[in-house]
Amino acid sequence: MKTTTIGAYPKPDYLDLPDWFRNGTGTAHPTTGFLEAVEALGEEAEALFRRAARDVIRDQEAAGVDIVTDGEVRRENYMLYHVRHIAGIDYRKLTGRWHRADAFYSHVPTIVGPLSATEPFLVHDWQVAQSFTTRPVKCTLPGPFTLMDTLGDEHYGSPEKVCRALADVINAEVRALAAAGCRHIQIDEPAFVRMVPDALGYGMECLDRAFHGCPDKVDRVVHICCSYPEYLDQPDPPKGPHGAYMELADALDASAVDAVSIEDAHRHNDLALLERFAATTVILGVVDIAKSRVEPVDEIRTRLESALHHIDPARLMAAPDCGLGVLGQELARTKLRHLCEAARTFG
Repeated sequence: MKTTTIGAYPKPDYLDLPDWFRNGTGTAHPTTGFLEAVEALGEEAEALFRRAARDVIRDQEAAGVDIVTDGEVRRENYMLYHVRHIAGIDYRKLTGRWHRADAFYSHVPTIVGPLSATEPFLVHDWQVAQSFTTRPVKCTLPGPFTLMDTLGDEHYGSPEKVCRALADVINAEVRALAAAGCRHIQIDEPAFVRMVPDALGYGMECLDRAFHGCPDKVDRVVHICCSYPEYLDQPDPPKGPHGAYMELADALDASAVDAVSIEDAHRHNDLALLERFAATTVILGVVDIAKSRVEPVDEIRTRLESALHHIDPARLMAAPDCGLGVLGQELARTKLRHLCEAARTFG
């Protein structure tokens, strides 16, 4: 059974940058200090970013992961790094707003004019990462629906208009990655589970729009987690509703994506959910990224075996629930190793 990681990985200690894993994912000021910290790295910045990407890829290879990521080592979080490359957004003008259906509050950049893509930037990041491995490197991008829910807006006056404009911006980067040779492109849409009616009303359309023109040789993935905890082993973190995946399943199966990545380790789904995906691959989260407890190999294997009663083996992949940044390096390595050992049982 194929394995992959989702995106984020703990930054090595020598890469001294603030991110939302080090500062707490619930911080109300997620934009603070990042550019200054990058500037402080000076002329060594690019060499450190390359070294970090190489090292996190080596960790994934050592564990046995088939489709790796660069660990998002250049990013303060999966959204804001991308936002810095979108024209029409003011980082100095911050809007305080509730988002994820009023689960979180933070001060976020503000849309002040028409949105447009700047020069492609993820191609460089992907090419650097791919140079360190013969395994395919997946590139991750924030989804338009989730970005819409995370930005202030003083221009469009409508969440739907913002979402569609962001879909076109994301699409420019997706096309550039595909043209450069990236064969695994993932769009992250955790806000889908928080706002299911809007996700069905226009979010799915914008997801398809973000992948528009993406060639068939590219594996188009959407990752839909239920949100990070604020810290490791947080009791009862604010997760998205349990039944959201079931409500979204039919629309996802009919969408342009080839694979859907969902959580299952933190909170088990009714595995009949997998039967709703008649054509789509399911990337099933089988290790918890929010708990220090290490799942035994047999436990992971048993859950995967149960899942195979509901989906064609060719359309099931194993992964962590989400990015691994909360865990720290040693826990991340161990959990990945157990994940891959369990998945190898199934060929």
